[in-house]
Amino acid sequence: MSVFAHLVEQLADLLQPLFHASAAAAAIVLFTALVRLLVHPLSRAAARGQRARAELQPRIAELREKHAKDPQRLQKAVLELHAAEKVSPLSGCLPGLLQLPAFFLLYHLFSNTSIGGASNGLLTHSLLAAPLGGRWADALADGGLFGPAGLVYVVLFFLVAAVAAFNYRRTKLMAAKNPVAVPAGDGGQLPGLAAVGKVMPFMSFFTLVTVAVIPLAAALYVVTSTTWSALERAALYR
Repeated sequence: MSVFAHLVEQLADLLQPLFHASAAAAAIVLFTALVRLLVHPLSRAAARGQRARAELQPRIAELREKHAKDPQRLQKAVLELHAAEKVSPLSGCLPGLLQLPAFFLLYHLFSNTSIGGASNGLLTHSLLAAPLGGRWADALADGGLFGPAGLVYVVLFFLVAAVAAFNYRRTKLMAAKNPVAVPAGDGGQLPGLAAVGKVMPFMSFFTLVTVAVIPLAAALYVVTSTTWSALERAALYR
């Protein structure tokens, strides 16, 4: 934690001439961008995997017809097809999973009043009038929704809502263009998969709840990463 805190402080010092009192917030945005650059090769691999899975759908449909009366044989044949084509159904999860440690580091860093036995100096930093260690509830208590700190959250919520709407539209279009069916033995989908498919386009909107309940520093990470993801997916999944 102390090493990570020192890294954020060093980045803030480098950015201070440009961003002044909000240099630590800018450092968090820069740190998030660096993390996303590191996992970008995995994001590209995930995009290739999704295209490969879409291309396998006609062959999976053939297997469904061939083994309609033998569910176990059907599942085995689908797994063998994925293995033969070197396509992993879980490859798209890796970029998100690898970012979790960075998020939790920021969350804990700006939730603790002390680090390594010393006072946590990062809690003195802010984004404009909003302390980086504060939450939306703190901003509401200090000036209300349109107070100096509250307005910072209004901007963040607006940005998250815009990104979520963009992701919702893209997810719906991609689902209509490349419907992915995980076959069950009766030729349909596995139970509950249809419901999951309906909920997925709305998942981005849950980020609004996350931003509201975590420290502002962690919220900046989430907002920056979510925005990066939207732009990255738009470029990779054309």
